[in-house]
Amino acid sequence: MNDFEILNSRRRALIALIHSFVFLGIAMHGFLSPKHGVLHASGATGDYILTAIYLVVASILGWLVGISRCARERIYFALCTCSASFGLMRSVFGDMALPIAQYMRVIMLSAAVAVGILILRSFSRPVAEQVLPE
Repeated sequence: MNDFEILNSRRRALIALIHSFVFLGIAMHGFLSPKHGVLHASGATGDYILTAIYLVVASILGWLVGISRCARERIYFALCTCSASFGLMRSVFGDMALPIAQYMRVIMLSAAVAVGILILRSFSRPVAEQVLPE
């Protein structure tokens, strides 16, 4: 497992997978609450805070893509970065300008969960076989 830079233990991979599941749930809940975007609406304070959070999260995830070592880890963080970026665009421009953004968030996070499961499974210990006497 020395080829992973960030998700280099089973615990880290599990924490990342749990985060992906939680944010997938939040993204799916987003279908119930349409966004008008800060450019097209009056823009409440909460919308600006959400935009700032998405900007910080997308930036950090982009940085993690850059320092990832192996392809699975890089793909996982790239999918999470794409999802956060679509969330940022949805928060800024709204659902009317970018109707595909909400669907792409869910698709990207679903794919990230699938890759996260593969990463977590790569840390699974092989089960020792019982040797039977002949």
